[in-house]
Amino acid sequence: MIKYFLSFLFTILFGFNVNGQTVKNHTLQDINNNKVNLYDLKGEQVTVLDFWTTFCRPCMKAIPELNKIYSEYKDQGVQIIGVNCDGPRTVAKVPAMSQTLQIEYPVLVDINSDIFNSLNFSNYPTLIILDEKNKIKYMHEGFIPGDEEEIVKAINKQLSK
Repeated sequence: MIKYFLSFLFTILFGFNVNGQTVKNHTLQDINNNKVNLYDLKGEQVTVLDFWTTFCRPCMKAIPELNKIYSEYKDQGVQIIGVNCDGPRTVAKVPAMSQTLQIEYPVLVDINSDIFNSLNFSNYPTLIILDEKNKIKYMHEGFIPGDEEEIVKAINKQLSK
């Protein structure tokens, strides 16, 4: 709770806002060890990036909800991409965890957290919504039941533009 308060306070004091930042293309490995360009997977209209780790309990609660959102929106030009940020010690768990959670959308592994760190994120899960030009239009940190409704509203808002 204190971590969220400090992040909020930092945002107010220093005006830090990720909205409008462009997420650059990165080449990462998928869970089958294939090299994939992030931009090759993006959605036609909206791309949702979910930064998660295998040791993050809120992440494990968010992923089933993201699966439902993906099923509902994948035919509407929306792509969800899971970006796993496990380090060298735990990255071997990612394929099995992805299978256990029955993740339907692509999962990429960012073992050095390059994308996550380049955007100055600090909490898992962090979810961002990008427009067709890869600009951040929405950001959400953490996950508690009910947050999926806010995420759906943000996707719908972006689709209506």
